[in-house]
Amino acid sequence: MTDRAAGEAHHVVVVALENVLALDLGIPWQIFGSWPDGPYTLSVCAERPGPVQVHGGPALSVAHGLDRLTSADTVIVPGYLEPAAPSAEVTDALAEAAARGTRIASICTGAFALAGAGLLDGRRATTHWLYARELARRYPRVTVVPEDLYIDEGQVLTSGGVSSGLDLCLHLIRRDHGPRLANRQARMLVAAPHRTGGQAQFIDLPVRPEPSAIPTLYDWALRNLHQPLTVDQLARRAGLSRRTLIRRFHTDTGQPPMRWLLDARLARARELLASGDLTVEAVARRCGLGTPANFRALFKAHVGVPPRTYRETFNSNAVKGR
Repeated sequence: MTDRAAGEAHHVVVVALENVLALDLGIPWQIFGSWPDGPYTLSVCAERPGPVQVHGGPALSVAHGLDRLTSADTVIVPGYLEPAAPSAEVTDALAEAAARGTRIASICTGAFALAGAGLLDGRRATTHWLYARELARRYPRVTVVPEDLYIDEGQVLTSGGVSSGLDLCLHLIRRDHGPRLANRQARMLVAAPHRTGGQAQFIDLPVRPEPSAIPTLYDWALRNLHQPLTVDQLARRAGLSRRTLIRRFHTDTGQPPMRWLLDARLARARELLASGDLTVEAVARRCGLGTPANFRALFKAHVGVPPRTYRETFNSNAVKGR
């Protein structure tokens, strides 16, 4: 990290890549750029000074180029349209900043820039759930966790879509200055003061992969989630050996069969909790998730909240306590 005199403000530099998402850019700008004589100063830089196209807003005139990163204590890369690794100039500048000890963070699809710079290799990372599979496909050395709001790996941090960036920025303030200052800033923004990074993005994960060489097997499994399905049973149903079936699942979904089944069961449970009035016990039974206690534990571990809380959040007809 850049050497600072005692009491000198922490310098946050936001990297605005072409077609940066307006809201993703605005989050760190608002949080770190609104501290008159406070603990943070903020700069915005681009690959080169000049106009930068903003997706969802007017073009932005940026005064600083990538050399601004040399004075940064924290670098934040907001999301941008059509995620891909940016130019070598950008990825090299990010890698050099990290080598100097600068803290690097991303919001949404900004994770693709960090991955392109090699900063996520061997690390856990997240991004907007819609792009998580693509991030994992392009960067197999990254452990992509699509469920988490944000992930703190020490020097490198990543966050999910849009509002998760707000959670991440408040987390950075909490890390730097403790909960009181983070809570004060959250109140100014009328935001939740603390959502843990492990709390899940509320998403419906796709469970039937397209394309696939065994589409009928997935459809059959989704119709029989209430049954105690096994890998051998799936293999027999598909007319494949156990080893071939496992290989097909990895090719289609990036997961072993039993993890895919668990995700499918949890996705069905979310659907039933959000749209129906079944009891927790009935949802557990229909989804093949065992006893109510086992279902509650699995749901909390993977979704981040208990089934009852999920129902009360998403089901307008929910009855408290069911």
